[in-house]
Order: sequence, then structure tokens, then C-alpha cells
Amino acid sequence: MFNSILLIGFGATEIILIIVVVLLLFGGKKIPELMRGMGKGIKEFKSAQSGDENTPADEDRKAH
Repeated sequence: MFNSILLIGFGATEIILIIVVVLLLFGGKKIPELMRGMGKGIKEFKSAQSGDENTPADEDRKAH
């Protein structure tokens, strides 16, 4: 639902422009790291919302 609300006012030109700006600001090598961090943050947020006791961050700490 949120994605459809977010993309209502954006056409292909705006999306391409946003992608170009992000590439210029962060560079191609930094973007996968940013997405990985965002994914971990979303997983932790969802697990905290559902009340899971073992969060993904806890599991990462146990593995190391």
C-alpha cells in the first residue's frame, strides 16, 4: 500500500532522475552497502514489532 502511495506522483523521468542523483551522491560501490544496512534495519524493526525475542542482530552476534 505504501509503495503505491509513494509512486503515484512519480513518472519514469522522475525515477530516473532520483536514481542518477543517488548514484552521483553515493557512488556505485556504496549503494549495495546502504541497501544491505537498510534491509537489516527493516528486519530488526519487523522482529521488534512482532515481539520476537531473537532478533536478526542477536543471531549475527552469536555467529561471530
